[in-house]
Amino acid sequence: MFGKGVGRCYNIAELRKRAARKMPAPMFHYIDGGADDEWTLRRNSAAFDDVEFLPKVLVDVSKIKTNTTLFGQPIDWPFFLSPTALSRLFHYQGETAVARAAHAAGTIYSLSSFSSMSIEDVGKLTPGPKAFQVYVLKDRGLSREFVQRAKEAGFCALQLTVDVPGVSGNRERDIVTGMTVPPKLSLMSLIDIAMHPGWVYRHLTTPKIDMANVAHNPPPGSDSLGGIIEYLNAQLDRSVTWDDAEWMINEWGGPFAIKGVVRPEDARRCVEIGASAIMLSNHGGRQLGFAPAPFDSLKAIKDEVGDELEVIVDGGVRRGSHILKALALGANACSAGRPYLYGLGAGGEAGVDKALQILRSEMERDMALMGAASIDALDATMVRRVASG
Repeated sequence: MFGKGVGRCYNIAELRKRAARKMPAPMFHYIDGGADDEWTLRRNSAAFDDVEFLPKVLVDVSKIKTNTTLFGQPIDWPFFLSPTALSRLFHYQGETAVARAAHAAGTIYSLSSFSSMSIEDVGKLTPGPKAFQVYVLKDRGLSREFVQRAKEAGFCALQLTVDVPGVSGNRERDIVTGMTVPPKLSLMSLIDIAMHPGWVYRHLTTPKIDMANVAHNPPPGSDSLGGIIEYLNAQLDRSVTWDDAEWMINEWGGPFAIKGVVRPEDARRCVEIGASAIMLSNHGGRQLGFAPAPFDSLKAIKDEVGDELEVIVDGGVRRGSHILKALALGANACSAGRPYLYGLGAGGEAGVDKALQILRSEMERDMALMGAASIDALDATMVRRVASG
C-alpha cells in the first residue's frame, strides 16, 4: 500500500528523517524550523512528556470507538490537519495529496489562505469536510471574498489565525537557507536543490507554484510567486482587534475557530464574540519565542470556558499518545501540520496516508492499553503530572 520507502517508517520521527533525505534542504527546514532558538518548537512536543497515564484494568476493550463530532461534522477520530501554506513546495502533489489523505482517514482538512491550490479546486476534490484558514486583511474586501468563496465551495468551518499580527517570527533557519520573502537562496541551498533531481524534475514539469487564491486577480507588478507572497504579507494588518474578529464571525455565520489563543481571558473573549471553537496554538513555534505550548495552556483555558466552545490543541503532536493526553484533560480534538508535511515530503499522498495511519493506530492501541474503549471514557483521572525531581 505504502511502497518500500514510507512503508518502512514506523513513526513520525522516521517520516521526518525520510523527508529530510527526499527534499531539498531549504524546503525541509522551512517545514522543520521555528523562531529564534526554537525553544517554543521543542516545548510544543516536550510538554506532553510531563504527563503520564494511569490506566484502568479489567475493562472490555474488544471494540475501540474513536469517532466524534467537530465543527458540526462527524469525523472518525479526534485529530485533523492544520492549515499549512504552499504544499506543492514540498511535493508536487501538494494540497491534492493532503486533502485526499484526510478524506481517506475520515477527518477534516484545513486549507490555508496561502495555498498553492484554490479554494474552489480543493472544494471539488473530495466530499470530506474541509475548513478554511483566513486572516483579517487590510483589504476587507479581499477577506470578504475569501469568506464567500469558502461558503460557495462547501467548506464547513472558518479558522481565523490571530498570532501573526502583521509580523513574522524570526525564523533563522530560513535566513540561512534563503527561504525568505523574496527568496534569497544561498549557494549551498542551490547546490542542495540540484542534488535532488527528482524534486527539480517535478518542479519543472508541473504547473508553476503560485498563491492560487489570488492568482485569478494578481496585484499589479506581481508576476512571480515571491511578488504575490510579498503582496499577501503586506496585507496582514497590525491594527486587527476583537471587533474585526467579531465582524468575520458574523460574515461567516457558521462554525468558527479562532486560532492562536493561549490565555484564559482571551478564550473568554472568544466566547463573548460568538466563536464556536478555539485552537490553542503558537503557530508551530514559528512566531513568538517562549510562547507557551498549546498543551501547557489547556487546563487553564478549560477551567475558564468549560464546554462553552470546542477546544483544540494545535501543535506539538507527534504520537497518538499525545492526542489521548489532550483529550483526557478536556480537549475536543488535536491538530497538527508537521506530521503530515513530513509524510508529504517523504512520499506524497502515500506519505500523508502513512502519517495519519501511524497516529491513529498509536492512539487506538494506547486506548486499549489504558482501558478506554471510547473517546468519552477518557478523563482527567486517567492522567497525572510526572513527579519532578
